[in-house]
Amino acid sequence: MNKASRIYGAGRMLALLLFLCLAIPLQARRVHIYGRVYDEAGQPVELATVNEERTLHSAMTNLKGEYSFNINTQSDTIRLVFRMIGHETRRHTLVSPQDTVNLNIMLPTSNYTLENVDIRANRRQTNGMQQIEAQGLRFNADANGGSVESIIASQAGVSTHNELSSQYNVRGGNFDENSVYVNGTEILRPLLVRAGQQEGLSFINPDMVESIKFSTGGWGVSYGDRMSSVLDITYRKPKGFESVLTASLLGASAYVGAGGDKFSFSGSVRYKTTGYLLGTLDTKGEYDPSFLDYQTYISWTPNSKWDIGFIGNAAVNRYNFTPTDRSTSFGTSDNPLNFKVYYEGWESDKFNTLFGALDIKRIQDNSIYRFNLSTFESHESESYDILSQYWLDDSGADDKMAVGSFMQHARNRLKSNVVTAKISGMHETAVAGTIGWGAEYRYESVSDRMREWEMRDSAGYTLPYTQSGPMEMIYALKSVQELSNSKVSTYVEDTYRFRLPAGIITLNAGVRGTWWSWNKELTVSPRLITSFVPESNENLTFRFSTGIYYQTPFYKEIKDTVNVGGIYQVNLNSNIRSQRSIQVVLGGDYDFIALGRPFKFTTEIYYKKLDRLIPYNVDNVRIVYYGENCAYGYAAGIDMKLYGEFVPGTASWLTFSLMDTRENIGGKWLPRPTDQLYNLSLYFTDVFPRRDYWKMSLRCSLADGLPFGPTHSGREQQTFRAPAYKRVDIGLSYKIFDYSKHPHIYGKSGFFKDIWVGVDGLNLLGINNVNSYYWITDITNTQFAVPNYLTGRQFNVRIIANLGK
Repeated sequence: MNKASRIYGAGRMLALLLFLCLAIPLQARRVHIYGRVYDEAGQPVELATVNEERTLHSAMTNLKGEYSFNINTQSDTIRLVFRMIGHETRRHTLVSPQDTVNLNIMLPTSNYTLENVDIRANRRQTNGMQQIEAQGLRFNADANGGSVESIIASQAGVSTHNELSSQYNVRGGNFDENSVYVNGTEILRPLLVRAGQQEGLSFINPDMVESIKFSTGGWGVSYGDRMSSVLDITYRKPKGFESVLTASLLGASAYVGAGGDKFSFSGSVRYKTTGYLLGTLDTKGEYDPSFLDYQTYISWTPNSKWDIGFIGNAAVNRYNFTPTDRSTSFGTSDNPLNFKVYYEGWESDKFNTLFGALDIKRIQDNSIYRFNLSTFESHESESYDILSQYWLDDSGADDKMAVGSFMQHARNRLKSNVVTAKISGMHETAVAGTIGWGAEYRYESVSDRMREWEMRDSAGYTLPYTQSGPMEMIYALKSVQELSNSKVSTYVEDTYRFRLPAGIITLNAGVRGTWWSWNKELTVSPRLITSFVPESNENLTFRFSTGIYYQTPFYKEIKDTVNVGGIYQVNLNSNIRSQRSIQVVLGGDYDFIALGRPFKFTTEIYYKKLDRLIPYNVDNVRIVYYGENCAYGYAAGIDMKLYGEFVPGTASWLTFSLMDTRENIGGKWLPRPTDQLYNLSLYFTDVFPRRDYWKMSLRCSLADGLPFGPTHSGREQQTFRAPAYKRVDIGLSYKIFDYSKHPHIYGKSGFFKDIWVGVDGLNLLGINNVNSYYWITDITNTQFAVPNYLTGRQFNVRIIANLGK
């Protein structure tokens, strides 16, 4: 056979083999794929869809976020798609996969707004944080302009007794025991504010909020050292263009946001003035409050692995007041009293703050790493010289019961700076669940210059009255202090879910440690959170949490006053220790359908053992601490909440709480300053049937009165009880323009998306709620408590314009 014949035969053989390969299909092989789908917080994503691209091979996650399915394939490459409403879509490619593949995927929460989607289910709460509805805040009737805090104050276990303030009490704690986070950064506030009318705008901008998480007790170790509550806010990343303009008799705001797949920007300017509202107070005069701030949130996502965000805030708050006179009627029908005051003098306060936070997030397949750097700086000043001349008499008699004068003086200056650096991580594992860890370093510095005094005169005699010796002030305080210290905190936690025949159990266990340079104190806080969803009834969820919560003192708690020659001087107590709360919380949820709409009933019973307490007095919103750990106590109660669609398509809730909290000081049990037996709140929203251009919001509060006593006195004298706080606010809004209804009329050049006008009835029933008391003393040292009433009935008019289409 010649060479040509051999080449020809080999060619025929090769052609035959090629034909067989093309004609006979390759044998398909089976690949088993399983894993878990979770969100950025490590929580399972239920009912997510997992499918092979361009095929019918698919699966759906269960309550634990788990999925499992088989794929018959002839290809070396498998392309998977993970989808869920409200979450971003993720794709993953498997190259030459083995017969069995374990694949865990994180689906971040989507930033898109879903239009015309009716979601008729309540999110299950299996940890210590509850999700709160964040929509429609700007339509709420609120003296603070639709603030997030007004919604928080209506939650179970939360109360407020001052509509001029954004502060709130949680389960017997004070304002300083509440922590607030925005995009993972803790937010601080000025220290010198003593009255609600001095407060500026809340840091939280309602136009920028995407989600709200809140806990009244039993939260995890990832949150900082506070004893009462955690409020966790996430700001929205705009997709496309959006803008809102708001104006009312109480202020104005302008918000604009824009963004795409990789970059987003949002900025807001807000102005608040409460002069119109303060005109309803008993004290008349020239009120000139002016609160202005600018806030921005910038986000850059260069790729799926990195997410970089920055939040900046600058606030300029001014409160100027020139009082003229005051007339207050109080007492009973059998003993009516009238208190008349003429003033001379002025008050001028300034509270300026700067805040910046850089947040860098690195996302991998099963891990998230996060670095956060933030700084907070405040410059505060409080100055006043006010002379008061008063008359107290029986309304039916000509004789004066008390005549005298006050002279109040203050020159207070405070500067504070806090710098925080934090690194944290979260890892999804197949064996140990979700593991989280973090470490934080914080540097704090405060410079304080305080000089304030008060002189009282009754019937020509100064008080306290002495027959010989120099004239004494009834109160005088002097402070010149500098403080700088550091705090180091670390934590580690593990969240694990497993299924038993009886149901699904979720466990979160962790420990947090904090070292404080001021007194070289080391605290260790173990915490446990568990939930159970019974297999027999998935509408029920049971929760149990316990742990130790420390509150490391800031500057106010360290200040210990000592009377030296009739003047109180401030010393910083280097032996102060962190207050401690050992908490046990047992609760549950029941989801049900009534009238064809979803509802949820929640109940929690709690007990808090309090020790190493630093007692304090409260005057308006000013908290004055003893400066030493000299008390112990407890707080116990029950909170109930009914949440659901009382009106189809709207979210409303009714809460009721019972509580008892006391503390032991020097062997004597006393009610704590925040003790209240009951608290009832209603938040109700409504839309008119077949009239979606009408909206209504209603907030009602009924809370037991708080203990009080004479100013500049010890806790043992705070044994009186103020009247109950009762208030009703209602808001009605009407859409006067809607581009979507008539786009053919307005054309493509339409500038506004919609325009709303509204009227708010603030304190609709005109109830005289008591905020604090003005104490006067006669020559016999008899004291009279004259109530300082809060704002009366007032109406607010507002307009809201949404730009864009």
